[in-house]
Amino acid sequence: MTETSRRTVLAGAGALPIAAGLALPRGARAQGAPMKIGLLSDMSGPYRDLNGPNSIAAARVAIQEMAPRINAELLVADHQNRPDVGVNITRQWFDRDGVDMVLNLAASSVALAVSDLARERNKVAIATSTATSDLTGRACNANTIHWVYDTYMLAKSTGGAMVRAGGDTWFFITADYAFGHALERDTANFVRNAGGRVVGAVRTPFPGTTDFSSFLLQAQASRAKVIGLANAGTDTTNCIKQAAEFGLARRGIKLASMLMFISDVHALGLETAQGLVCSASYYWDLNDRTRAIARRIRAGVNNDTPVTMAHAGDYSATLHYLKAAAEMGAAAAKADGRAVVARMKAMPTSDDAFGEGTIRADGRKMHPAYLFEVKSPAESRGQHDYYKLLQTSAADDAFRPLAEGGCAMVRS
Repeated sequence: MTETSRRTVLAGAGALPIAAGLALPRGARAQGAPMKIGLLSDMSGPYRDLNGPNSIAAARVAIQEMAPRINAELLVADHQNRPDVGVNITRQWFDRDGVDMVLNLAASSVALAVSDLARERNKVAIATSTATSDLTGRACNANTIHWVYDTYMLAKSTGGAMVRAGGDTWFFITADYAFGHALERDTANFVRNAGGRVVGAVRTPFPGTTDFSSFLLQAQASRAKVIGLANAGTDTTNCIKQAAEFGLARRGIKLASMLMFISDVHALGLETAQGLVCSASYYWDLNDRTRAIARRIRAGVNNDTPVTMAHAGDYSATLHYLKAAAEMGAAAAKADGRAVVARMKAMPTSDDAFGEGTIRADGRKMHPAYLFEVKSPAESRGQHDYYKLLQTSAADDAFRPLAEGGCAMVRS
């Protein structure tokens, strides 16, 4: 068994051509060598629910939609949130297995390392479950695209809303790696620019922290009005559960979950999560198109996990990548990752998850962002009916201005 297949979560998913066996009319399938896509993510750790089997199903939906125009295969591996593991798997995919594009990436530390390897090998890297805004800033390159969300968008939307609501003193509980650092940095900048103050911060080991009690007590002792959770996945849900046990809300302390997925709300339950405010770029119940893609993704899984914005991104990014490869022809697309990314940037994006959009010169995928409040149990009308929309930010307002990111590819 290879190193990749040992880390593959679903039996056999690590190297199977998942486009095989789809019900298509005779002669409808595109001919030629398949585009090979490697879905690299956290499949067993704190970010499993927001990625995991639903990410695989989402990529499969996109591959199925594009099957009449271009062949594609999907490989899957678990990087365990370790950059060394992620780079080793990706290097094997690129050098031995002929993978053309690596998708999802999750942990920011992994994404930054894999992005650099994609540049070296002239392949394509698309981050759909990664937060650090450095991917389109100091670490940008011509082989990488950043989909779905980033720390700037999250900080501006959620952080700005909390300060406007009176939360002008902050204490951060931060996951101690690239993602947490970037999210704390970007949020702190918005807090200060809005006239607020950061009165303290603590960094928690990642992965592996499950008991946040001492960190929450430090935050309480700081007398901050807001505790900013610069973490995600089970780290976020554990913080929220333990804060509820300590009764921080009764003491007037607000929690700001800077990156909370609908899968986190699902795990917490509405009784615990009600009233929390969060930002996202996709919600399954926004409109007919978002509901349609959620149904198609969920048809491919056997779980009760809601479709997250990361899952939506896996579908959307895979679809647009294959559209560009189909226009170029598989041989040309396989030969030059930078040319594929350039073609993706030149083409407008359009899909059921995010609607219409574009990709900027720095690799930032542009679409609106939404601020949501979690419903109370009494407000929820059915399965996964968890959010009410507070505000919508247009793409140009949601994401960092192109000239401010420090991306070397952007001409001043």
